[in-house]
Amino acid sequence: MIEQFDPTTQEVLKDLEKTQKQFWNIARVTAEFLTILIKEEKAQNVLEIGTSNGYSGIWLAKALKQTGGRLTTIEFYDKRLDVAKENFKKCGVSDIITPIKGSACTILEYLPDDYIIDFAFVDANKSEYIKYFKFIDKHLKVGGIIACDNVLSHEAKCKPFIDAINSNPNYENVVLKLPAGLSVGRKIR
Repeated sequence: MIEQFDPTTQEVLKDLEKTQKQFWNIARVTAEFLTILIKEEKAQNVLEIGTSNGYSGIWLAKALKQTGGRLTTIEFYDKRLDVAKENFKKCGVSDIITPIKGSACTILEYLPDDYIIDFAFVDANKSEYIKYFKFIDKHLKVGGIIACDNVLSHEAKCKPFIDAINSNPNYENVVLKLPAGLSVGRKIR
């Protein structure tokens, strides 16, 4: 799937894959799956928690270029966000990305009431997934999706979130056995 991108984007993504463990990036197969999902859902307003060096954001934004959507991405660390911004620019997606520096919980807590999320991707502090979920739930549209990485590789830390979404009657959730484990929950009411 990476072959469908322009040569610069292909090169950037391949370089970022070499530092996957250092920057805790998602696996390529997970990125490809999320790209397909965003396109199929025709997502417009996507929220990413955990920008890191921009690897997943590039994949999400490339899909959003096809749907006409936008990505808002939150990162706690300045240096990572600076690297991500540079990568977004190189890959020609910075025009549809709003990067925000800070604590995801604080930023999510103060989102405007009328802020609607079509699709949320979470790949940040695993022990805070439950908090992210509670904030995102208020803004996720019915039919919207929340996808969370590392739910199998960090099972104990993600358990409160998995238990909460699985017991919430407003959601249908499945855990896919992609490399680190990906939870995909749809808000059904």
